Amino acid sequence: MARGFKNAARFFQVGWTLGRYDALFFLRGAPKKYTRLHFWIGILSTLAPTKSSIKSLEPGARLAKALNILGPAYIKLGQTFATRSDLVGDETAAHLRLLQDSLPSVPTDEIIAAIEADQEKSIDELFSHFDPEPKAAASIAQVHFAVTKEGEEVAVKVLRPGIEEAMARDIESFEWLAGIFEKYMARARRLKLKEVVATLKETVTVELDLRMEAAAATELAENMKTEKGYRIPRIDWARTSRRVLTMERVKGTPIHEYKNKKKAKKISETIVRVFLTQAIRDGFFHADLHQGNFFIETDGTLVAVDFGIMGRLDKPSRKYLAEILWGFHSRNYQLIADVHFQAGYVPKDQSRELFAQAMRALAEPIMDRPLKEVSPGDFLLQMFRTAEKFSMETQPQLLTLQRSMVMVEGLALTLDKDVNMWAISKPVLENWAGGLFGPGAKFAEAIEILKSFLKLLPDFTGLLRAILTEFEKRMAPKKAA
Repeated sequence: MARGFKNAARFFQVGWTLGRYDALFFLRGAPKKYTRLHFWIGILSTLAPTKSSIKSLEPGARLAKALNILGPAYIKLGQTFATRSDLVGDETAAHLRLLQDSLPSVPTDEIIAAIEADQEKSIDELFSHFDPEPKAAASIAQVHFAVTKEGEEVAVKVLRPGIEEAMARDIESFEWLAGIFEKYMARARRLKLKEVVATLKETVTVELDLRMEAAAATELAENMKTEKGYRIPRIDWARTSRRVLTMERVKGTPIHEYKNKKKAKKISETIVRVFLTQAIRDGFFHADLHQGNFFIETDGTLVAVDFGIMGRLDKPSRKYLAEILWGFHSRNYQLIADVHFQAGYVPKDQSRELFAQAMRALAEPIMDRPLKEVSPGDFLLQMFRTAEKFSMETQPQLLTLQRSMVMVEGLALTLDKDVNMWAISKPVLENWAGGLFGPGAKFAEAIEILKSFLKLLPDFTGLLRAILTEFEKRMAPKKAA
C-alpha cells in the first residue's frame, strides 16, 4: 500500500511536469472508457499551465524537453520509446531519438571523492594530472581528461554520486505503472509494456557498472580488429572499476565538425559497413550511434566511444533477418510469411496467404525505386508495423536493431548526403546469406544434428534394448503346465 502511494505521488509530480510542457498528448488517445485516466489528464492540464515559450514547439519536442527535466531514468525511457513509433508515432519517435542526454556537471571534488573511494587510491596515486573541468556531463556519468603516472593521456568516466538509487526508484515506478496499464488495457498487453520496462532496467543495470562497458569495448575491439578504417580505444583496466572507466583519450575530430570532403564518402561507407558487420556477422553492435560518440583521426580512421548501450542478436534472430531480407531481395513473399510463422512471431491462427499478400503490398511499390531513396531502417519499421496487424508480438531486440539502423543512416548522411546504405550493405548481406544458406552452412548444421544424436545414442540404445527384451519375453512360447 505504501509503495503504491509513493509511486502514485511520484507520478502526480511527473504528470505535473508533462502538463507544464503540454506533453500529455500521448495519453489523450486512450479509449474513452478509461474515464479515470482522462479525468486526471484534465486535472493536470488545468493545474499545470503550459509555458508560453513551449506552446510553439512540436509535440515530440515538448515531450523530449519534459523528460529531460524529469531526470536520468526518464531520459533513458524516452530513448527506449524512440524505438516504439507504434506507441508514440513517427514524429514523436524522431524527436525522442534526438533527446539530449546531458545534465549540469557534478562538482569536481565530489567526482574525485567517488574515484578515490572506488579505486581505493588517492587521485595523485592514479594520475599525474586530472583536469577539473568536465569534458562531458550526461545523465548517468561525466567525463574528465587526465594523464596517468606512465604519461598516457586518458579519458576518465565516473558515475554520478547517488545515480544508482535515483534510477532504481524511478524504474520501480515504471514497473508499477506498466503493470497497471497491462492489467486494464489489452493494447498495452500486446505491446508488452512490462517487457519494455524490463529491457530498460536491464540496459540501465549494465550502464551502472562501468566494468560491463569496458568489457563491451574490449569485445567489440576483438571482433573489429581486422576492419580497416575503424578502431576502438584501448581500455585501461588497472584504473577501471564498477564506478570508474579509464580509456585511451581520442584526439580526432568530432564527426559533425569533419570538413575533409575527399575522405568523407569513404568514412560514411565505413560507418554503414562496420555497423552491418557487427549486427549481422557478430550479433553484437554499438547501439548508441549519435554524433557525439564518433571521432575521425587525421588518417581518416573512425573511432567509436561510449559503449554503455550495446545491441545483441542471437543466432535465431540473425537467421530470421537473413531469411526475410533474402525473401524481399528475391520477391519471395511466401518465404517471408513462412519465416514469420515458423519463428512463432505471428500466431498460427493468422492467414499465411494474407500475410504474404501484405508483405507484397509493402514491398512492391518501392522495389523498383533507386536504392538510395529507400531507407532500410524505415523499411524494417514498416514491415514490423504491418506484421503487428497480424498480431505479431513486439520483438525488443529487433526494435533496437531498427533504431540503430536509422541512427547509422543519419550518421553516414552527415558526411555524404548521397550515401547508399543498400548498395554498401549488399556484399555484407551476401556474405551473411552465404554463411547461413551455403553448402558449408548446411554441412555444419548436419554436423550439429549428428552431435546431438550421438549424445542421445546411449539413452536410445538402452531404451531399444529394454524394448527388445520385453518383446522377447512376450513372444516366448509358454511352458506347458
